[in-house]
Amino acid sequence: MKVIPIPCLSDNYAYVLIDEKARQVSVVDPVDAQKVLSVVEQTGLEFKTVLTTHHHADHSGGNSDIVGLAPGLTVYGGDSRIPAMTQQLHDGDTFTLGSLSVRAIKTFGHTTSSICYYIEDDDQKVAFTGDTLFVGGCGRLFEGTPQDMYESLNVKLAALPGDTKVYAGHEYTRSNLKFALSVDGDNSTLQEKAERCASAECTMPSTIAEELATNPFMRVNQPALQKVAGSTDPVEVLKVIRKMKDNF
Repeated sequence: MKVIPIPCLSDNYAYVLIDEKARQVSVVDPVDAQKVLSVVEQTGLEFKTVLTTHHHADHSGGNSDIVGLAPGLTVYGGDSRIPAMTQQLHDGDTFTLGSLSVRAIKTFGHTTSSICYYIEDDDQKVAFTGDTLFVGGCGRLFEGTPQDMYESLNVKLAALPGDTKVYAGHEYTRSNLKFALSVDGDNSTLQEKAERCASAECTMPSTIAEELATNPFMRVNQPALQKVAGSTDPVEVLKVIRKMKDNF
């Protein structure tokens, strides 16, 4: 399995997912259809599938275009707002893409259409997290509650193996880590990560283990974050620091 990040729009990522064993290609959130398709064509492999993380246009807006350019694709998504969707997914649904095993994880909080894709082969594990889990941050709560986002991050995604590679939907890492340092500044692992990412052109992937150690929205049980939020209730901590991030 190989993942190619493709910068799109101002700070989005689409991804090309290569299954070398089955000689197949899938794409995640191909918002710039022409740009993504040109990368797909360079692989010389069979293109079969689109994985959509949520319905917002900067993620799903290229679906119809890419289906027009490559008819017959299977388009997965979380609800009827996903353009060109052919297969709706529910929490825990599993399927295969060639030799790859895929599990859909319904992650409420940012939107109610959000699906994170956990994908495994014999050698590695990856998660495409859209606008639910960013490197060092999380999405705004447009259609969900702090409780929803808490469960998405700290119950569902936190339960994935620590070495799972995390591919998020935006290159927000530097600003996220700047905020993280403002609320968790004594965290030496976070300090090291911020330094490492400071000049990186692309900060993908992170890992679940790194996010658990550095992402304040996945550290809401930690005393340092609870002190900042003035609460020991982890859901309230997430609510408070998400509001702080909104205004940062």
